[in-house]
Amino acid sequence: MLTAICTLFEGDYHYGVGNLVNSLYHHGFRGVIWAGYRGNLPPWTASVKNDENYQEFTVAQDCVIRFIKLDTYKCFTNYKPDFMLQLWENYCPEIEAIFYFDPDIVNKRRWAFYEEWVGRGITLCEDAYDYMPANDPNRIAWQELAERHGYRSLRQLDRYYNAGFIGVKQTQKEILVLWKNLLETFESAGYFDLHNFHLYSEQYPYFLTDQCVLNLAVTLSNEPLSTVSRLGMDFGNASTYLMSHASGAAIKPWRKKLLLKALGGVPPSLTDKAYWQHTQSPIQLYPRRSYLTKRIELRCASAIGRFIRRS
Repeated sequence: MLTAICTLFEGDYHYGVGNLVNSLYHHGFRGVIWAGYRGNLPPWTASVKNDENYQEFTVAQDCVIRFIKLDTYKCFTNYKPDFMLQLWENYCPEIEAIFYFDPDIVNKRRWAFYEEWVGRGITLCEDAYDYMPANDPNRIAWQELAERHGYRSLRQLDRYYNAGFIGVKQTQKEILVLWKNLLETFESAGYFDLHNFHLYSEQYPYFLTDQCVLNLAVTLSNEPLSTVSRLGMDFGNASTYLMSHASGAAIKPWRKKLLLKALGGVPPSLTDKAYWQHTQSPIQLYPRRSYLTKRIELRCASAIGRFIRRS
């Protein structure tokens, strides 16, 4: 199966992009990672090759990142379906499946697993807040709103999925069209502003983020799903086999003052530990001295965390 990976970033999230790529490469991914960005290219891209539509950085002999500079008013968290569809339309129409990863995810599984996984359905991972009953008042309100705009619910679900990762075959890309159209339809109706990270407003039915709209889209589609529990992103403080995600309000691993947090009763997270395993190869994100200092800090913070924990 011909597959590609994509992500979106701006500001210091380039540290996450480099780490994500390293973790994917170390687990067998070979091919193209498409990275949409605003601002400047990462400082670790010492040399890039300019193409008409993108800039290419060679990670290794058989792996490249293709950077696409984007001009959109939308917050990137609300731009994911747009970007994936844009790739199929304008950049890689031959690709059979595309996987989107947030740049604060670390991969922990062999790439062959993902290619087999997407063959079983749209791939999703449950959120940290994984249970949302089919009769939850917010979920019902979302479906009622969708019906007023011409959509119809095709299934009932009681799980709530994280929007930081999704894998879709080209034959199933209508789920992306649906997700994108719902976001834009509800923005036009005044329910939220896609320029903002949080979609939340006091107006019923209380959308919180793009995740809510993704979860609505899944109920309006009858495409087969293949999903994993929240442990697939290390939510629930249990290390598993798939990914580790510094989701939501969590301090990103590249920003965290590990010793200070540990002394305050917050030991290094599973994602912190996963992040610092993949910062130097094949992309070197930090000078060697800085990296070794951080590794020592991580060990000390982990030791402190055995004795000091916030209740």
